[in-house]
Amino acid sequence: MATEKDKSLQTVLDKVVDAKKVFGTSFALKKDGVTWQGASGNLTVDRPYFIASTTKLFTTAIILNLRAESKLSLEDKISKYINASILSGLHVYRGKDYSEELTIRHLLSHTSGLPDYFQDKGASGKSLENELMAGNDQYWTFEQAIERSKKMSPLFVPGTKGKAKYSDANFQLLGKIIENLTGKSYSGNCQESIIQPLGLTKTYLYQDATDETPMMLYHKSKKLNIPKAMTSFGADGGIVSVSADMLAFIEAFFTGKLFPLDYIDELQEWNKIFPPMRAGVGIHLFKLPRIFDPTGAIPYFIGHSGLSGALAFYSPKENLYIAGTVN
Repeated sequence: MATEKDKSLQTVLDKVVDAKKVFGTSFALKKDGVTWQGASGNLTVDRPYFIASTTKLFTTAIILNLRAESKLSLEDKISKYINASILSGLHVYRGKDYSEELTIRHLLSHTSGLPDYFQDKGASGKSLENELMAGNDQYWTFEQAIERSKKMSPLFVPGTKGKAKYSDANFQLLGKIIENLTGKSYSGNCQESIIQPLGLTKTYLYQDATDETPMMLYHKSKKLNIPKAMTSFGADGGIVSVSADMLAFIEAFFTGKLFPLDYIDELQEWNKIFPPMRAGVGIHLFKLPRIFDPTGAIPYFIGHSGLSGALAFYSPKENLYIAGTVN
Protein backbone atom coordinates (compact mmCIF):
# COMPACT_ATOMS: atom_id res chain seq x y z
CA MET A 1 0.00 0.00 0.00
CA ALA A 2 1.26 3.45 -0.94
CA THR A 3 1.46 5.76 2.08
CA GLU A 4 0.53 9.47 2.02
CA LYS A 5 4.25 10.31 1.83
CA ASP A 6 4.68 7.94 -1.14
CA LYS A 7 1.76 9.60 -2.89
CA SER A 8 3.08 13.13 -2.25
CA LEU A 9 6.52 12.20 -3.60
CA GLN A 10 4.95 10.63 -6.69
CA THR A 11 2.86 13.81 -7.19
CA VAL A 12 6.07 15.86 -7.29
CA LEU A 13 7.39 13.70 -10.16
CA ASP A 14 4.06 13.74 -12.00
CA LYS A 15 3.85 17.55 -11.79
CA VAL A 16 7.30 18.05 -13.29
CA VAL A 17 6.40 16.06 -16.43
CA ASP A 18 4.83 18.66 -18.70
CA ALA A 19 5.52 17.03 -22.11
CA LYS A 20 7.07 20.34 -23.20
CA LYS A 21 10.44 20.39 -21.47
CA VAL A 22 10.30 17.30 -19.27
CA PHE A 23 9.01 14.03 -20.69
CA GLY A 24 10.07 11.63 -17.97
CA THR A 25 11.47 11.56 -14.46
CA SER A 26 12.97 8.80 -12.35
CA PHE A 27 14.13 9.27 -8.76
CA ALA A 28 15.17 7.22 -5.75
CA LEU A 29 15.91 8.49 -2.27
CA LYS A 30 16.91 7.14 1.11
CA LYS A 31 16.50 8.89 4.45
CA ASP A 32 17.23 7.33 7.82
CA GLY A 33 17.20 3.85 6.31
CA VAL A 34 13.86 4.28 4.50
CA THR A 35 14.02 4.04 0.69
CA TRP A 36 11.54 5.32 -1.90
CA GLN A 37 11.63 5.25 -5.69
CA GLY A 38 9.30 6.45 -8.38
CA ALA A 39 9.11 7.42 -12.04
CA SER A 40 6.77 9.38 -14.24
CA GLY A 41 6.10 10.19 -17.89
CA ASN A 42 8.06 8.06 -20.37
CA LEU A 43 10.44 6.65 -17.72
CA THR A 44 9.89 3.63 -15.49
CA VAL A 45 11.94 2.82 -12.38
CA ASP A 46 13.84 0.10 -14.25
CA ARG A 47 14.47 1.99 -17.50
CA PRO A 48 18.16 2.97 -17.74
CA TYR A 49 19.14 6.52 -18.63
CA PHE A 50 22.33 8.48 -19.30
CA ILE A 51 23.73 9.89 -16.07
CA ALA A 52 25.92 12.34 -18.08
CA SER A 53 28.46 14.20 -15.90
CA THR A 54 27.33 12.37 -12.75
CA THR A 55 29.75 9.80 -14.26
CA LYS A 56 32.53 12.01 -12.87
CA LEU A 57 31.78 10.60 -9.40
CA PHE A 58 32.72 7.13 -10.70
CA THR A 59 36.02 8.55 -11.96
CA THR A 60 36.61 10.29 -8.62
CA ALA A 61 35.87 7.07 -6.70
CA ILE A 62 38.33 5.06 -8.84
CA ILE A 63 41.08 7.69 -8.42
CA LEU A 64 40.53 7.75 -4.63
CA ASN A 65 40.57 3.96 -4.51
CA LEU A 66 43.92 3.94 -6.39
CA ARG A 67 45.15 6.51 -3.88
CA ALA A 68 44.06 4.22 -1.00
CA GLU A 69 46.08 1.42 -2.62
CA SER A 70 49.12 3.77 -2.71
CA LYS A 71 49.19 3.59 -6.52
CA LEU A 72 49.01 7.36 -6.90
CA SER A 73 48.95 10.62 -4.96
CA LEU A 74 46.70 13.58 -5.73
CA GLU A 75 49.83 15.74 -5.82
CA ASP A 76 51.38 13.59 -8.59
CA LYS A 77 52.17 15.48 -11.77
CA ILE A 78 50.05 14.03 -14.56
CA SER A 79 53.21 13.84 -16.72
CA LYS A 80 53.96 10.69 -14.70
CA TYR A 81 50.99 8.94 -16.33
CA ILE A 82 50.26 10.80 -19.58
CA ASN A 83 52.27 10.49 -22.77
CA ALA A 84 54.51 13.53 -23.48
CA SER A 85 53.01 13.98 -26.96
CA ILE A 86 49.52 14.37 -25.43
CA LEU A 87 50.77 16.78 -22.79
CA SER A 88 52.88 18.92 -25.12
CA GLY A 89 51.29 22.37 -25.52
CA LEU A 90 48.20 21.45 -23.52
CA HIS A 91 48.40 24.36 -21.08
CA VAL A 92 50.13 27.41 -22.51
CA TYR A 93 49.04 30.52 -20.63
CA ARG A 94 50.34 33.97 -21.60
CA GLY A 95 53.25 32.44 -23.46
CA LYS A 96 54.35 30.09 -20.68
CA ASP A 97 53.83 26.31 -20.81
CA TYR A 98 52.36 24.91 -17.58
CA SER A 99 51.52 21.45 -18.98
CA GLU A 100 54.20 19.77 -16.85
CA GLU A 101 52.85 21.48 -13.70
CA LEU A 102 49.39 19.90 -13.87
CA THR A 103 48.55 17.52 -11.02
CA ILE A 104 45.81 14.95 -10.44
CA ARG A 105 44.32 17.29 -7.82
CA HIS A 106 44.11 20.13 -10.39
CA LEU A 107 42.11 17.86 -12.69
CA LEU A 108 39.75 16.56 -9.98
CA SER A 109 39.04 20.02 -8.61
CA HIS A 110 38.76 21.85 -11.96
CA THR A 111 41.63 24.11 -10.88
CA SER A 112 43.81 23.18 -13.88
CA GLY A 113 42.67 26.24 -15.85
CA LEU A 114 42.15 24.01 -18.91
CA PRO A 115 39.34 24.98 -21.28
CA ASP A 116 36.33 22.70 -21.75
CA TYR A 117 36.57 20.81 -25.05
CA PHE A 118 32.82 20.18 -24.91
CA GLN A 119 31.19 23.49 -23.95
CA ASP A 120 33.78 26.07 -25.02
CA LYS A 121 33.74 27.37 -28.59
CA GLY A 122 36.16 25.80 -31.06
CA ALA A 123 37.78 27.24 -34.19
CA SER A 124 34.40 27.13 -35.98
CA GLY A 125 32.93 29.54 -33.41
CA LYS A 126 30.68 26.72 -32.22
CA SER A 127 31.08 24.39 -29.26
CA LEU A 128 30.82 20.63 -29.55
CA GLU A 129 27.69 20.98 -27.42
CA ASN A 130 26.17 23.41 -29.97
CA GLU A 131 26.92 20.97 -32.79
CA LEU A 132 25.27 18.07 -30.97
CA MET A 133 22.19 20.12 -30.03
CA ALA A 134 21.86 21.06 -33.71
CA GLY A 135 21.64 17.34 -34.54
CA ASN A 136 25.21 16.77 -35.70
CA ASP A 137 25.95 13.55 -33.79
CA GLN A 138 29.62 12.56 -33.93
CA TYR A 139 32.30 10.36 -32.41
CA TRP A 140 35.53 11.64 -30.91
CA THR A 141 38.52 9.93 -29.33
CA PHE A 142 40.44 10.94 -26.21
CA GLU A 143 43.19 12.29 -28.48
CA GLN A 144 40.70 14.39 -30.45
CA ALA A 145 39.19 15.83 -27.26
CA ILE A 146 42.67 16.86 -26.10
CA GLU A 147 43.60 18.26 -29.54
CA ARG A 148 40.41 20.32 -29.45
CA SER A 149 41.42 21.61 -25.99
CA LYS A 150 44.86 22.60 -27.24
CA LYS A 151 43.27 24.90 -29.83
CA MET A 152 41.52 26.81 -27.02
CA SER A 153 43.15 29.11 -24.48
CA PRO A 154 43.60 28.09 -20.85
CA LEU A 155 41.98 30.50 -18.37
CA PHE A 156 44.55 30.72 -15.57
CA VAL A 157 47.74 29.21 -14.14
CA PRO A 158 47.05 25.75 -12.62
CA GLY A 159 46.19 26.00 -8.92
CA THR A 160 45.58 29.78 -8.88
CA LYS A 161 43.96 30.47 -5.50
CA GLY A 162 40.18 30.92 -5.63
CA LYS A 163 39.92 30.02 -9.32
CA ALA A 164 38.11 27.08 -10.90
CA LYS A 165 36.83 26.38 -14.40
CA TYR A 166 34.61 23.39 -15.06
CA SER A 167 36.22 21.38 -17.84
CA ASP A 168 35.39 17.97 -19.25
CA ALA A 169 38.99 17.78 -20.50
CA ASN A 170 40.09 17.33 -16.87
CA PHE A 171 38.10 14.12 -16.59
CA GLN A 172 39.09 12.84 -20.04
CA LEU A 173 42.66 13.07 -18.71
CA LEU A 174 41.74 11.34 -15.44
CA GLY A 175 40.16 8.50 -17.43
CA LYS A 176 43.40 8.08 -19.37
CA ILE A 177 45.47 8.15 -16.15
CA ILE A 178 43.26 5.35 -14.74
CA GLU A 179 43.75 3.28 -17.91
CA ASN A 180 47.50 3.86 -18.14
CA LEU A 181 48.05 3.12 -14.45
CA THR A 182 45.93 -0.03 -14.24
CA GLY A 183 46.50 -1.40 -17.75
CA LYS A 184 42.71 -1.86 -18.01
CA SER A 185 39.96 0.05 -19.78
CA TYR A 186 37.94 2.70 -17.96
CA SER A 187 34.92 0.43 -18.33
CA GLY A 188 36.85 -2.48 -16.77
CA ASN A 189 37.84 -0.26 -13.84
CA CYS A 190 34.21 0.78 -13.27
CA GLN A 191 33.15 -2.87 -13.29
CA GLU A 192 35.90 -4.01 -10.95
CA SER A 193 35.95 -1.12 -8.45
CA ILE A 194 32.29 -0.11 -8.32
CA ILE A 195 29.67 -2.01 -10.34
CA GLN A 196 30.48 -5.58 -9.26
CA PRO A 197 31.31 -4.86 -5.58
CA LEU A 198 28.07 -2.90 -5.14
CA GLY A 199 25.98 -5.35 -7.19
CA LEU A 200 24.73 -2.69 -9.60
CA THR A 201 22.78 -4.69 -12.18
CA LYS A 202 21.78 -1.97 -14.66
CA THR A 203 24.87 0.24 -14.68
CA TYR A 204 27.50 0.22 -17.43
CA LEU A 205 29.66 2.43 -19.63
CA TYR A 206 27.89 3.21 -22.90
CA GLN A 207 30.16 2.00 -25.72
CA ASP A 208 27.92 0.80 -28.53
CA ALA A 209 26.05 3.46 -30.53
CA THR A 210 23.47 0.86 -31.65
CA ASP A 211 22.51 0.16 -28.01
CA GLU A 212 18.97 1.48 -27.50
CA THR A 213 18.61 0.35 -23.85
CA PRO A 214 18.93 3.82 -22.30
CA MET A 215 16.03 6.24 -22.69
CA MET A 216 16.76 8.84 -25.31
CA LEU A 217 17.61 12.34 -24.09
CA TYR A 218 15.54 15.43 -24.84
CA HIS A 219 16.66 18.94 -25.68
CA LYS A 220 13.77 21.35 -25.07
CA SER A 221 10.83 19.63 -26.79
CA LYS A 222 12.78 17.46 -29.23
CA LYS A 223 14.31 14.03 -28.88
CA LEU A 224 18.08 14.32 -28.91
CA ASN A 225 19.50 11.24 -30.54
CA ILE A 226 23.28 11.43 -30.03
CA PRO A 227 24.50 7.85 -29.46
CA LYS A 228 27.88 8.45 -31.16
CA ALA A 229 28.63 11.30 -28.78
CA MET A 230 27.43 9.28 -25.78
CA THR A 231 29.98 6.55 -26.61
CA SER A 232 32.73 9.21 -26.74
CA PHE A 233 32.37 10.79 -23.28
CA GLY A 234 33.75 7.91 -21.24
CA ALA A 235 35.17 9.07 -17.91
CA ASP A 236 33.56 12.50 -18.12
CA GLY A 237 30.00 11.45 -18.92
CA GLY A 238 29.40 8.02 -20.46
CA ILE A 239 27.69 5.92 -17.76
CA VAL A 240 24.17 4.53 -18.10
CA SER A 241 22.24 3.58 -14.96
CA VAL A 242 18.90 3.48 -13.10
CA SER A 243 17.98 5.50 -10.02
CA ALA A 244 18.08 2.53 -7.61
CA ASP A 245 21.65 1.68 -8.70
CA MET A 246 22.69 5.32 -8.44
CA LEU A 247 21.20 5.54 -4.97
CA ALA A 248 23.28 2.52 -3.88
CA PHE A 249 26.34 4.14 -5.48
CA ILE A 250 25.95 7.57 -3.86
CA GLU A 251 25.44 5.98 -0.44
CA ALA A 252 28.53 3.80 -0.92
CA PHE A 253 30.51 6.86 -2.06
CA PHE A 254 29.75 8.82 1.12
CA THR A 255 29.96 5.94 3.62
CA GLY A 256 33.46 4.66 2.93
CA LYS A 257 32.59 1.58 0.86
CA LEU A 258 34.60 2.67 -2.19
CA PHE A 259 37.56 4.46 -0.56
CA PRO A 260 38.47 5.52 3.01
CA LEU A 261 35.77 7.65 4.65
CA ASP A 262 38.27 10.19 5.95
CA TYR A 263 38.96 11.30 2.35
CA ILE A 264 35.49 12.92 2.22
CA ASP A 265 36.51 15.89 4.36
CA GLU A 266 39.49 16.55 2.08
CA LEU A 267 37.23 16.73 -0.98
CA GLN A 268 35.27 19.66 0.44
CA GLU A 269 37.41 22.60 -0.66
CA TRP A 270 34.95 24.72 -2.58
CA ASN A 271 35.47 27.09 -5.51
CA LYS A 272 32.76 28.86 -7.50
CA ILE A 273 32.03 27.35 -10.92
CA PHE A 274 28.44 28.14 -11.89
CA PRO A 275 25.92 29.22 -9.27
CA PRO A 276 24.49 27.58 -7.22
CA MET A 277 27.19 24.93 -7.80
CA ARG A 278 30.70 24.95 -6.37
CA ALA A 279 33.47 22.58 -7.32
CA GLY A 280 35.26 20.55 -4.69
CA VAL A 281 37.89 17.87 -5.28
CA GLY A 282 36.01 15.48 -7.58
CA ILE A 283 32.61 16.41 -6.13
CA HIS A 284 30.25 19.38 -6.29
CA LEU A 285 28.36 21.40 -3.68
CA PHE A 286 24.78 22.48 -4.36
CA LYS A 287 23.82 25.30 -2.00
CA LEU A 288 21.19 27.94 -2.60
CA PRO A 289 22.39 31.52 -2.09
CA ARG A 290 21.00 33.46 0.88
CA ILE A 291 18.76 35.52 -1.41
CA PHE A 292 16.69 32.37 -2.14
CA ASP A 293 17.05 30.92 1.34
CA PRO A 294 17.32 33.80 3.86
CA THR A 295 16.87 31.58 6.92
CA GLY A 296 19.33 28.92 5.73
CA ALA A 297 16.58 26.30 6.09
CA ILE A 298 17.28 24.51 2.81
CA PRO A 299 20.04 21.94 3.29
CA TYR A 300 23.14 21.85 1.12
CA PHE A 301 23.92 18.78 -0.98
CA ILE A 302 27.23 17.23 -2.06
CA GLY A 303 27.66 14.93 -5.05
CA HIS A 304 27.34 15.66 -8.75
CA SER A 305 24.87 16.38 -11.52
CA GLY A 306 24.89 16.31 -15.31
CA LEU A 307 23.64 18.41 -18.23
CA SER A 308 20.89 15.86 -18.86
CA GLY A 309 19.29 16.67 -15.51
CA ALA A 310 20.72 13.52 -13.92
CA LEU A 311 22.06 13.82 -10.38
CA ALA A 312 23.31 11.94 -7.32
CA PHE A 313 23.59 13.91 -4.08
CA TYR A 314 23.90 13.46 -0.33
CA SER A 315 22.66 15.86 2.35
CA PRO A 316 24.75 15.40 5.52
CA LYS A 317 22.34 17.60 7.51
CA GLU A 318 19.26 15.57 6.55
CA ASN A 319 21.01 12.20 6.24
CA LEU A 320 19.37 12.01 2.82
CA TYR A 321 20.65 10.34 -0.35
CA ILE A 322 18.97 11.18 -3.65
CA ALA A 323 19.56 10.07 -7.24
CA GLY A 324 17.60 10.44 -10.44
CA THR A 325 17.02 12.35 -13.65
CA VAL A 326 14.61 14.65 -15.45
CA ASN A 327 16.28 13.44 -18.70
